[in-house]
Amino acid sequence: MCGITGIINKKRRPIDKEVLWSMTDALAHRGPDDRGIYVDGSVGLGHRRLAIIDLSSRAHQPMLTEDKNFVIVYNGEVYNFKELRRELEDERIKFMSHSDAEVVLKSFAKWGTRSLNRFNGMFSFAIWDKEKMVLTLARDRYGVKPLYYWQRDDIFLFASEIKAFFKHPAFERGIDFEALFEYFTFQNTFTYKTLFKDVKLLPPGHIMQIPLKGRKKIKISQYWDFHFEEDKAIKREDEYLEELDRLFKTAIRRQLISDVEIGSFLSGGIDSGSIVAIASQEIKRLKTFCVGFDLSSASGMELSFDEREKARRISDRYQTEHHQIVLKSGDMQRSLPDLVWALEDLRLGQSYPNYYASELASRFVKVSLSGAGGDELFAGYPWRYYRALKSRGFGEYISGYYKYWQRLVPNKTLRELFSPSWNKVKDVWTEDIFKGVFVKHKLVPKDPEDFINHSLYFEIKTFLHGLLVVDDKLGMVHNLEVRLPFLDNDLVDFALKVPVRLKLRRIEEIINIDEDGLAKREEYFQKMHDGKMILRKVLGRYTDGEIAGQYKQGFSGPDASWFKGESIDYVKNLILDKKAHINDYLNRDVVRVLVEEHLQGKKNHRLFIWSLLCFEWWLRLF
Repeated sequence: MCGITGIINKKRRPIDKEVLWSMTDALAHRGPDDRGIYVDGSVGLGHRRLAIIDLSSRAHQPMLTEDKNFVIVYNGEVYNFKELRRELEDERIKFMSHSDAEVVLKSFAKWGTRSLNRFNGMFSFAIWDKEKMVLTLARDRYGVKPLYYWQRDDIFLFASEIKAFFKHPAFERGIDFEALFEYFTFQNTFTYKTLFKDVKLLPPGHIMQIPLKGRKKIKISQYWDFHFEEDKAIKREDEYLEELDRLFKTAIRRQLISDVEIGSFLSGGIDSGSIVAIASQEIKRLKTFCVGFDLSSASGMELSFDEREKARRISDRYQTEHHQIVLKSGDMQRSLPDLVWALEDLRLGQSYPNYYASELASRFVKVSLSGAGGDELFAGYPWRYYRALKSRGFGEYISGYYKYWQRLVPNKTLRELFSPSWNKVKDVWTEDIFKGVFVKHKLVPKDPEDFINHSLYFEIKTFLHGLLVVDDKLGMVHNLEVRLPFLDNDLVDFALKVPVRLKLRRIEEIINIDEDGLAKREEYFQKMHDGKMILRKVLGRYTDGEIAGQYKQGFSGPDASWFKGESIDYVKNLILDKKAHINDYLNRDVVRVLVEEHLQGKKNHRLFIWSLLCFEWWLRLF
């Protein structure tokens, strides 16, 4: 894992090396092991390295081809690099290192942008073609590794993290109010805007080409997308089960390639538990890491949020070297400034447990496996998808699902909340933004299974992408690489072909349920133990029946209780104070009413309160 950055001066002015070094060193936490820059007139590339594969100086970046025509700065891991290297060696292409970065560079030199579809891994990179005078930026299929860009007049900047831009004198900090409005609708951004004005995120599975010769314009193109289509060649469920088992084990073993020690997060669920089961066969005394919570003041469903005992049982079974920490409400408070600084661009809900999990793992290893991705590919949140089953068309589906994904406040309240900034956001139609996620989705929904696949597509493109960006930032701030076996290309391609009926078992039953009788839908659907059925059957071979059969539980602390208990003074002092920075952008009276509703136990606004806390710290820091 690494940090990359760069500058292009489109008016051919020379690059200021001191500025480029400053931008590069702003990413030092992403790569404490090595640093380097490359300058070719009006193009500058910077790199910070976290050495994982080939720890020698031969893998130093920026890396050039022997003819010095192609130069790369690369962040990521391509797990099939040895196979690609052998293929290139058969073409008499020589290698100076044993790194995957050199394989990516020479694959691109050989096959151009067609090489992107051959890389099985996570990456973002920039390659300068000196002869054609074109800079190519690329991001992996799923968006595991972020890549931001900013341009104004004659300056174009890119980087793994936005804070690198702060070091360039042309960059001006400002708020993108439309992105802020989007965030307080979805607790996420779907448009690849960021909270920083004019800073954008290159979408997953996309290439950007910036030509410096002639009058050609910058071009962004998509090279891959998710496409759900049942595999007609597979007839029986047992065939699906055996193929899934094979691909799952292959994915984990493929991602164990490393020249440094690898560990694994272990939450106590079937996804991380099964990864540990396979990885522990390859690595003796595998190090595992778990985060638990002090539940002394928790209530209701939050009483089940501590999974330490489940994780310990899995650790005992597979003889791992297990490490754990227990978080209290004060830990959430203490982490917020550093966490928000790491995130830069706010996304999703309570992520401080992920922050502490990465910190714990980084004390012992440089690489940790994670179970992220299994839920989104194999339908782990059935109570969400079932809302779409009775849709009579795409328009009705969008209307109903959009309302569900307004995670913080509804439209009516949003207008009141944003009254101080309303002129800047009045033309933003968040339902159109929601609908826009499906613009490139090839599936035309005709039946309940199609609508569920629509929902899976939506969550992969939005919720999972947000989670990946968050996990990347919170891992890298602790010099930790996080690997995701469920996002192995072969496993993903297979998951897209698995019929919905093998992922969910109660489709017909749910269609016949009277929705008026489901006052507590989430609790009801969780207790049905539905979702990821084919995955449960396979992973149940590696965990005990109790763990394989448990209902889905998110990785979250008991914040609803803490916000009106131990953390009540913290919440009030930070976001209800008359001098709070958020008052310049949000209506203080509306904020106070919603927060008080939570503190008095009238409604659960924990996600909204978390977002307010993060936004207040974002304003203070940035």
